[in-house]
Amino acid sequence: MSILIFIAGAALLIYSAEKLIIYVVGAAAGLRISVFLLAIIFTGIEFDDVALGVALNIEDLSDVALGTVFGTAISMIGIVLALAAIISPTKVNIPRPYLALFVAAPVVLVPFIVFGPLTPVYGAVLVLLFVLFIGYVASRELKRTTPVFRNAEILEKLEVGASPGGSGTGTGHAVTRDPAEVPTDKPPFVVTVPFTKERPIPGWAAIALAVLALAGLVAGAAITSYGTQGILQDYQIQGALFGATIATLVLTLEDVFLTVEPTRKGAPELGVGNVIGSVVFGVTAKLGIILLAGGSIVVGDHVLSWHLPVLVGMTALAAYFLGTRRLRRWHGFVLLALYIAYWTVSFAVFGGAPIETD
Repeated sequence: MSILIFIAGAALLIYSAEKLIIYVVGAAAGLRISVFLLAIIFTGIEFDDVALGVALNIEDLSDVALGTVFGTAISMIGIVLALAAIISPTKVNIPRPYLALFVAAPVVLVPFIVFGPLTPVYGAVLVLLFVLFIGYVASRELKRTTPVFRNAEILEKLEVGASPGGSGTGTGHAVTRDPAEVPTDKPPFVVTVPFTKERPIPGWAAIALAVLALAGLVAGAAITSYGTQGILQDYQIQGALFGATIATLVLTLEDVFLTVEPTRKGAPELGVGNVIGSVVFGVTAKLGIILLAGGSIVVGDHVLSWHLPVLVGMTALAAYFLGTRRLRRWHGFVLLALYIAYWTVSFAVFGGAPIETD
């Protein structure tokens, strides 16, 4: 039964991720809003992670709550972005100011941690920093004639079901070519996205559908996690080994699908937006909300000497890879190897590495 639950959850994850991709792109096209901006809002802001961190801090598990902040951010780069590069190497075009903010986000924590403990006042500042980040991205995108990641090519890349050799117009509309141009043994080119010329979908309706798909994604992650726990109990798998390998991947499965699926579908902008948004949100607003709701956190020496430098280093390396404008397979292997090394050293020296646990 636990295996069936795991499979059902994973299937819901995949289905919801694919729908979320389509509806976010549809909303961006209908409302003329940047896909990158919508990706940050819909996938970068992780409400379930915030709820977990707040609960842990309220229950006097502040060190674990802080661990989830660093663990999730590092896994977004070492697992999620790494797997996206390994599975679907692709071209990317991230504006350098965004990459600079991506790198700067964890660096901002240095003075807060040095002059610890972390207090609710610091939390308010961190939340404000994330609001400023969103405001900057929104202002930059809305002022551009063609906002980054909001162009017809994304819709064209998401088209599926086209006849072999067919080519789309990149408008996101269903297109029937001249009969003389269509071989009699092949159907006309058809776009399967739900916002066709004959059936246009309003931008706000696409937003509502994206929210529904996001709810399905969260539910799929919860079901998969529950099935994972059952597998662990039913088959008596060693807990530490399972937690350091399979469970860590499962706990980030939602983000894996939100990054790998768009990349595989030919819209890496959504996946990269998820990674950048999640990291920036995690080390600013997520930590800020945890502090505001749960109170101060005393920071251990190992955070400043180990976990924070690792996060800063991996973020900088990921930004460098993205700055080359092509996410290559070897980039993914390097990031994944560094993440494994991080785990190894963490267990050997500090007795454990921070992970998100339910």
